[in-house]
Amino acid sequence: MSILQWFIFFLAIQIVHYLGTWKLYQKAGRKSWEAGIPVYNAIVLMKIINRPTWWTALLFVPVVNLIMFIVVWVETLRSFGKNTTKDTILGVVTLGFYIYYINYFENVEYKRDRSLVATTKAGDTISSLLYAIVVATLVHTYVIQPFNIPTSSLEKSLLIGDFLFVSKFHYGAKTPRTAVALPMVHDSIPLTKMKSYLSVPQLPSFRFPGLQEIKRNDIVVFNWPVDTVYQFFDRSGRHIDKPKDKRSNYVKRCVGIAGDNLSIKNGDVYINNKKSSYNQRTLLQYQHKLTLKEQPTMAFFNEFGIDEINNVSKIKKELWDNPVLKDFLKDNPKKVQLFEFERDNSEYVYVYGGANDEMAEKLGLEFVPNKFYVNLTQEKLTNLSKDERVLSVSRFIHKNEKKIFPHNQEWSQDNLGPIYIPKAGKLIALNKENLPFYKRLITIYEGNKLEEKGGQILINDKPTLNYTFKQDYYWMMGDNRHNSEDSRYWGFVPFDHVVGKPVFIWWSLNQNIPWSKAIDKIRWERLFSTVGGDGEPVSYFKYFLILLVGWFGFDFYRKRRKG
Repeated sequence: MSILQWFIFFLAIQIVHYLGTWKLYQKAGRKSWEAGIPVYNAIVLMKIINRPTWWTALLFVPVVNLIMFIVVWVETLRSFGKNTTKDTILGVVTLGFYIYYINYFENVEYKRDRSLVATTKAGDTISSLLYAIVVATLVHTYVIQPFNIPTSSLEKSLLIGDFLFVSKFHYGAKTPRTAVALPMVHDSIPLTKMKSYLSVPQLPSFRFPGLQEIKRNDIVVFNWPVDTVYQFFDRSGRHIDKPKDKRSNYVKRCVGIAGDNLSIKNGDVYINNKKSSYNQRTLLQYQHKLTLKEQPTMAFFNEFGIDEINNVSKIKKELWDNPVLKDFLKDNPKKVQLFEFERDNSEYVYVYGGANDEMAEKLGLEFVPNKFYVNLTQEKLTNLSKDERVLSVSRFIHKNEKKIFPHNQEWSQDNLGPIYIPKAGKLIALNKENLPFYKRLITIYEGNKLEEKGGQILINDKPTLNYTFKQDYYWMMGDNRHNSEDSRYWGFVPFDHVVGKPVFIWWSLNQNIPWSKAIDKIRWERLFSTVGGDGEPVSYFKYFLILLVGWFGFDFYRKRRKG
């Protein structure tokens, strides 16, 4: 919505409020015109319902105001003697329009010194619940948000089943864009798979000042910029255009900040031609080709803590070289992912990739019992290399892939760049070569019209040779470098999509252990540990328990002494 549209909408709300309450203002000893003055009418209403003036501010906080409207409706009814369960229900289900009926058709009396405690159990329950939701929503929106790790893109730095607290204030909390949404849930209602918000109206949004800027190698939570999937794990083709603040939440490591020139060479990130370095807690993983002397048991992989294992197949050379097969693979890229192969002196070609049983049979693929490609940290690679059961283990370097951003280069996830990461206020020259990198930024993220006509670049219908970016951008990647959907596939992350900084792991569950072994399922060593910092993560869980026991002991002693 434009500023003019919002102004008209705001005035309409004031008219609705005035028409439904002006008589009640008079009965409360106020002037009827006071019900029609924007903002001032809310301040006066707080005095009428005997609530603090600062509540007025909550009426203008997105999402929180939806709850506050309900609170104010109920409090207004109680201030005029309408405090039964029936009155409370009518006030809520009619979206406040029950107050119109009271205003025009009932001779109610203003209760100036009414008790602020609900007279019915239902009213007390609703009031307590609404106040709790308001406080929790404020904390969730502007201070700390719970978040869990759903995928392995940051293994082994963060694990699937880690539950985090994400700080909103480190980089600056954002006001919501989506005006109508359920509090404390993201894009869908739990268990129902229904949208938790209305796409319109959309509010102008701004960010509060942060404590720090995003630094290289910070782990960051952000809204996935190109998100169109209905739900995070629903990639079945059901698409939806989401508001910015309702796009799927991703968590990655920021390997490149605004103003950097980034390249990836054989899987290693280079910033401004210098190879990136990481602290001890950053555990990068890469795919490796692993050949063993004989077929292993699962115990072998468990011994080395390897939990991402893929089989290798083989195919006879005459089948592999058949043009019919090549055409099939070209026409069915989504059914079969054969991204690497190698030849040797045998009659077979060894294929690394993925195909279901039906496709494997159709292609003539055979499982190789002693070859695998596995995801390894440097420590695991070192240990495997020394094991006598291993014939060879080597880093997997991916070849050219069309799915790599910006989708018009001969690049792969292991070799790409250089790419300039745009910085706010930075002027760059635009040309045919770099336009694919920045077209989405200029149009989608910064709201301009861009066309190419007669060899010229036009922005907002004006020919131009350069462009100045309005905000900072970032390059986000997962630590599990060969199992991460990140900037290598969809490009830059705008600063206005940044949600916050993970600071604390408060809970962690091992997804590979059943609930029947609940004690073993909990990763006790990760509870109450920090996300950032160097060295081995330290759990502060025992200190939390000591404080908790101490508090309960003190509270028990205090109450007993009073008694």
